[in-house]
Amino acid sequence: MATPVERLFTLFDETAKILQAELQCTYLEAVAETGENVFHGDVLQNEVSEINAQRLKKQYNDIQLERFTNEEIRKAFQLAVLKGMKEYTQPHHQMTPDAVSLFISYLVNQFTRKHLALTILDPAVGTANLLTTVLNHLKGKQTKSYGVDVDDVLIKLAYVNANLQKHAIQLFNQDGLQPLFVELADVVICDLPVGYYPHKENASRFVLKAEEGHSYAHHLFIEQSLYYTKEGGYLFFLIPNTLFSSDQAAKLHDFIKEHAVIQGLLQLPLSMFKTERAAKSIFILQKKGKNVKAPKKALLAELPRFSNKQMMQAMMRKIDEWITEEKGN
Repeated sequence: MATPVERLFTLFDETAKILQAELQCTYLEAVAETGENVFHGDVLQNEVSEINAQRLKKQYNDIQLERFTNEEIRKAFQLAVLKGMKEYTQPHHQMTPDAVSLFISYLVNQFTRKHLALTILDPAVGTANLLTTVLNHLKGKQTKSYGVDVDDVLIKLAYVNANLQKHAIQLFNQDGLQPLFVELADVVICDLPVGYYPHKENASRFVLKAEEGHSYAHHLFIEQSLYYTKEGGYLFFLIPNTLFSSDQAAKLHDFIKEHAVIQGLLQLPLSMFKTERAAKSIFILQKKGKNVKAPKKALLAELPRFSNKQMMQAMMRKIDEWITEEKGN
């Protein structure tokens, strides 16, 4: 008996293949098209032949979306997107691993215990997998969320992903390092795009621009995110472990010290990554403000393997205790 996630994935996969052939597009684009059809319960593409339109309609009608949870929908859609990513032309788009997205959701919940409402921004939203994971796990809070991505296929997938899960996310198809038309956020989450930023002229607006050559996109995203965060707001970044050992690290360190306090640095298990060079950590900042105090001791830890439930629970207890002690809640 197939699980709900498997049943939904099969629907996305089979119908995307039909649309891929009919529309002469990539599998990933077809996933976005079929996701939109599922949401509307209809075939929206005029180019589809009558016989295939009937086949698609039958498959869409056989599945009732309201019977699935948001997490089942997100996981099934994510599996189809991951399949499409393998043949997609932009290899630097890696989806945030599920275990990491879930852990970031847990951290956002813990650090914002006292908030009744949150404005959330992801300035490099991709397919909105990280953002919708966080939204699915926020307990009893009103949310307003924004996502920005320069890639038009990814933003279309984000839009469909949000619709299928009934999340009202305002999405912008633009370079996340250009001026943004968003409210200041209580929380920024971002799996930082790592590498050089190609647009020198735009980079020149930033304090963290390189003196010579191209600037690091991941440095500029940290700066940009801090500009769009409220005083006292939290930022959760997925960073390369090499962030503070690069040639421009001293400048970054000084900038962070001036504008934020470091709340924590949690190193992800090395077993998650193909090489040590690819390893990442979760970096937690709080933007400076009137009542913002640096923690007596920052939250520093190496996370155990996510599959080790016992050690993970012990780690989460430690984090809960740290937040209770530091934040008084």
